[in-house]
Amino acid sequence: QVQLVESGGGLVQPGGSLRLSCAASGSDFVFYAMGWYRQAPGKQRELVAAITSGAITNYADSVKGRFTIYRDNAKNTVYLQMNSLKPEYTAVYYCNTVHSYKYPWGKGTQVTVSS
Repeated sequence: QVQLVESGGGLVQPGGSLRLSCAASGSDFVFYAMGWYRQAPGKQRELVAAITSGAITNYADSVKGRFTIYRDNAKNTVYLQMNSLKPEYTAVYYCNTVHSYKYPWGKGTQVTVSS
């Protein structure tokens, strides 16, 4: 069964940058559009960035121009470059497919934006 392992989170000051990584075991990763989701305390999980198997990307309005999603299919890894971070981006970040079919959720990686 495919496992997703997110990493790269941490504490960063407003305006700072982080790069998140999501490594997927299993060989079918390359066939799926993947997304980065986040869940802030007391809020529902939301999709913030997505990338197709052909590298077409899409972003939530709240992060457009600040986040960049990309993938390395040879490494079964999807990345999220986050720039100009805001305190309201504080959340646990997860990756998964954007299809109705989902891999088991990983543990996520905590991103805290605070001075």
